[in-house]
Amino acid sequence: MRPTRLEDFAGQSHMLGAGKPLRLAIASDKLHSMVLWGPPGTGKTTLARMIAQHAQAQFLSVSAVLAGVKEIRSAVDKAQQARAEQAQGTVLFVDEVHRFNKSQQDAFLPFVEDGTFIFIGATTENPSFELNNALLSRTRVYVLKSLQPADIRQIIDRALTDAVQGLGHRTLDVPDTVRDRIAEAADGDARRALNFLEMATDLAHAENGREIVTEALLNDVLSGGVRRFDKGGEYFYDQISALHKSVRGSNPDAALYWLARMLDGGCDPLYLARRIARMASEDIGNADPRALPLALNAWDVQERLGSPEGELALAQAVVYLACAAKSNAVYTAFGAAMKDARTLGTLDVPLHLRNAPTRLMKELDYGKDYRYAHDEDQAYAAGEKYFPDEMGDKRYYYPVQRGLEIKIAEKLARLRALDKSKK
Repeated sequence: MRPTRLEDFAGQSHMLGAGKPLRLAIASDKLHSMVLWGPPGTGKTTLARMIAQHAQAQFLSVSAVLAGVKEIRSAVDKAQQARAEQAQGTVLFVDEVHRFNKSQQDAFLPFVEDGTFIFIGATTENPSFELNNALLSRTRVYVLKSLQPADIRQIIDRALTDAVQGLGHRTLDVPDTVRDRIAEAADGDARRALNFLEMATDLAHAENGREIVTEALLNDVLSGGVRRFDKGGEYFYDQISALHKSVRGSNPDAALYWLARMLDGGCDPLYLARRIARMASEDIGNADPRALPLALNAWDVQERLGSPEGELALAQAVVYLACAAKSNAVYTAFGAAMKDARTLGTLDVPLHLRNAPTRLMKELDYGKDYRYAHDEDQAYAAGEKYFPDEMGDKRYYYPVQRGLEIKIAEKLARLRALDKSKK
């Protein structure tokens, strides 16, 4: 069911609509090397074929999953031969290009530069992370979006009416409600939609000379389907980022949605438990110290009960964290302290703070003049110095005016006032 005309291409109007860059390049025969980045089933391979067809160029395809340097060299030879003998250009399509290593990606560079072929790479991963800068600098990246249900419905309707490539030669009865459900269940993937349609029509039962696809039959076909979820790719990290930011933004409903999305997609609940504990320290901190124990308890429940029982505890923790008072004061303070620890060198511990378990250490004044805080008024040694001498007094921790940190800030202000009174 691959379309052969741009007019039949579903979706991607942001780059193939009238006046859009790629549409103009194709129409004006000013093709250039490119990387097509998008989820599965959005038309990357189809678009590459259509570009080659429009340019009347030879289309060569290489899969980075199966190919190596030998296949790259073979494609180069064919492109050079077509150019020399027939004055014909070549479009070299490299599927899953991110799976090639650096040296394999570098092998394309001289031939992209000298025009041996138009390079079109397809990837589901972020090119910024997966492709060499040298290759990226010689290509333009186009981002394909997940297809909308209306786009997929268009593909389904065409498949059911096309008597040559599709199912139009059969007397099928596929109600609109069934078509719409397939379009929704495909989750933006045209290939997946056509697979569902093929399975459903293969199981259609005959009645009065027609083959009928019922809602009940479709339920059987769709059972066990899962949403798109890449456990190691960018889509995975986009979703955990959305969960974290929803918690930070105090939106419990959005946080629950992203938690459910990741669990529904097959994410390891223990990974989520670990990240939720991190959120408790990074974004709530001392504004509500109950958040971290609650997150750790949810982690423990998940380990003890497993799924699906333990996942409710994760949901409880996520809702609590989203509703809790927020502070990143400890997170910021720890980062500043780590920066000083890494950049200021190995500064000596002041003598009065050193441990003195031996006679020699005491003779060297280790621990001399140390003031034991519990013997002081309010159990606080006002004016005492705790930083290395070269650093003077430093301040990293700035409590926010939210939750328990309001009280913490008031106490620290009182203690600093006592320090000033001793100067």
